This record gives sequence, C-alpha cells and structure tokens, in this order.
Amino acid sequence: MALPYCIATLIYAFNDRDDVLLIQRQNQPNQGLWSPFGGKLDTQSGESPHACAARETREELGIAVGSGAFHLTGMISEEANQGTTHWLMFLFELQPRLKTLPPAIDEGRFQFFAREQLLDLPIPQTDREQIWPLFWTHRGGFFVAHCQGAREGDRWTLEESYPKLTPAHSSERPEAP
Repeated sequence: MALPYCIATLIYAFNDRDDVLLIQRQNQPNQGLWSPFGGKLDTQSGESPHACAARETREELGIAVGSGAFHLTGMISEEANQGTTHWLMFLFELQPRLKTLPPAIDEGRFQFFAREQLLDLPIPQTDREQIWPLFWTHRGGFFVAHCQGAREGDRWTLEESYPKLTPAHSSERPEAP
C-alpha cells in the first residue's frame, strides 16, 4: 500500500549564550514534549524548504527573516513512520541569534535550554537517540540520514556526512564537480 509523503522543516534557533530554543508542544505529534519549532511545507504552492523555514519563523516566533537566514544542516527521510506516513525533514539552523524569548503560541510555549539540559528534558526518543546527535555533530556542516522502520526497531543509515570543518581541515571536503 502506498503511503503519503509529508515534507517538513525543523528549525534550530539559538540565543547569544548558544542556548537552543525549544517549544513544548501542546498538540500531537509529540504533545507535552520539547522539540525545535517548524512545520510542513505548503506543497500545493510549491514552497521551498528555505521559504517554509522563513514562513514558520515568522508565524511561530513573529520574526521576519529571508530564506537566506538559514543554514541547511541536514535532511532526514523516514520510511513508513508509525506505519502511516513517509517523512522528509529539512533541519535548519537560524543564523541570526535571538535576543528575547518568543511568547507562547497556540502550538505551545518556548524556552531556551543549554545543550547539557537536553539530557534531562522530555523530548521524543528518536530526537534524543538519533536526530540531536546528528545535529550536534554536523552543526555548521551537513548530513543526510535515512530511517527505515522495522518491527524490531528502526534502522538508521547515515547517507552523507560533512561535519563542520575547521579552517585547517577545509581542504578535506570534496571539490564540487
């Protein structure tokens, strides 16, 4: 049976102390859990992932930024998530630092957290075990990962990986064709 494909963005935003902004979701999916904000692409209009990230930032944080304000850190494809939907997620880091905590919205409330605080937060299990480690390793770089669901557990494959390189190692990244 063919499953629908959902395309979404996750946006990682930070303040000047490098604390990450998370939303405690009031609705499903992940109700009551903390996660980056974001949302689904408007596929009917042909919205790009970068334009979706800019729109979601405006709608959820009340901040108007252009699509160039984001670094695409990674892409994750999930095959048959919960047996109902395939997902394609674009993980962006908002480049401008946030100066204030955004107000609560219908979808939940926001809070900044230091990286080490994430260990004690209620966050989705897949985020804790797979997505956050990939984000931290590749912050400033890029990755592509695929999750294939299975009855005995999900199988994750890292399909492309360019961790952030220091200037001394920048020559290690392959040349563009």
